[in-house]
Amino acid sequence: MSSRNYLFTSESVTEGHPDKVCDQISDAILDAILAKEARLESEGYVSPTGVPACVDNVRCACETFVTTGTVVVAGEIRTQSYVDVQKIVRDTLRRIGYDRAKYGFDCETCGVINMIHDQSEDIARGVDQSLDAKAGATDELDLIGAGDQGMMFGYASDETAAFMPMPIYLAQRMAERLAQVRKSGEVGYLRPDGKTQVTVRYEDDEPVEVTAVVVSTQHDPAVEDMNVVLRDMVDHVIAPVLDEVGIAWDNATIYVNPTGRFVVGGPMGDTGLTGRKIVVDTYGGMGRHGGGAFSGKDCTKVDRSAAYAARWVAKNVVAAGLAHRCEVQLAYAIGVAHPLSIMVDTFGTATVDEAAITRAVEQVFDLRPGAIIRDLRLRRPIFEKTAAYGHFGRDDADFTWEACDRVDELRAAVGM
Repeated sequence: MSSRNYLFTSESVTEGHPDKVCDQISDAILDAILAKEARLESEGYVSPTGVPACVDNVRCACETFVTTGTVVVAGEIRTQSYVDVQKIVRDTLRRIGYDRAKYGFDCETCGVINMIHDQSEDIARGVDQSLDAKAGATDELDLIGAGDQGMMFGYASDETAAFMPMPIYLAQRMAERLAQVRKSGEVGYLRPDGKTQVTVRYEDDEPVEVTAVVVSTQHDPAVEDMNVVLRDMVDHVIAPVLDEVGIAWDNATIYVNPTGRFVVGGPMGDTGLTGRKIVVDTYGGMGRHGGGAFSGKDCTKVDRSAAYAARWVAKNVVAAGLAHRCEVQLAYAIGVAHPLSIMVDTFGTATVDEAAITRAVEQVFDLRPGAIIRDLRLRRPIFEKTAAYGHFGRDDADFTWEACDRVDELRAAVGM
């Protein structure tokens, strides 16, 4: 294995960033549908057309667009339950902190346009009855076809306790911390929009120090001295995160609001769109990306569920000690249950034969969409909180794809 010395940079954004606002609205609508459909199913509800409520039948591809004073929600949804889209949008904006016009957006007065319509029957047909089922397959998990074609990647590294690359892990935690000190009032002049960026120096492929940090945060117009903002960001955001991780940063260059002013932010400063922060959502550019966004999509959409599964696989491979770094690629065809390909790449860091790792993954993990949904329990309303600060590397019991629960099976499968 060859070692390299290099700098690597990743960025994150706060929940008030226009694109993240859209992701959270789309996932809040998905969560509301899943929760209500499950409740109606438990009550034995049957629609006027004779269709029973069933959370397994929910299909959702919800997109949100925001601009000055306006939210547009569109997409294709199949459900027996009505949810109040207007209320969900306004509640989400209020939770984020856009509850005053002077912040650039007001949840009470903004316009909300609902353009959601039914899912195409052509798409539903392949998911409801897979090509495998049409060919005579009887296994229940063969009946659900992938909701789209495409390839998905998962990645894990042992350079952090969360099995995430150091640059994106630090950037995500700083963005999260930026929102915490705003909401707590610890730094009272902050506004919801913000971005973070961290550059890490690697020696022999190991992170050794932070060389640069960028924090851009929306603020009250009364704050004109950026030196005040710089001191507060170092004291309340940057230092707490870096010191907790324990990485050196004594010589880091710190940039805070490099333009000198960031008053106009949120949807007033820029438009936002669901699915436009896919690298922020994943591994910060370290590791490849299949291209599909996550938010607003139900679990039959393999853009989301298979990306979660690929992370689950990669993390368990690294946690099992089979490699120091691992990337997993999965590929699917719409309406087909079994993945077309499974690829495992350990970048020369494997501690056992890489081909043996691939065989072990195929033996230990069932990567059909139906099995992923079952094993990761993806029919639950857990998705809004995934839509900011990263879908991976977070300590939350609902993030089932973060569980290191197949370590022993993988070790046994490779003979360790």
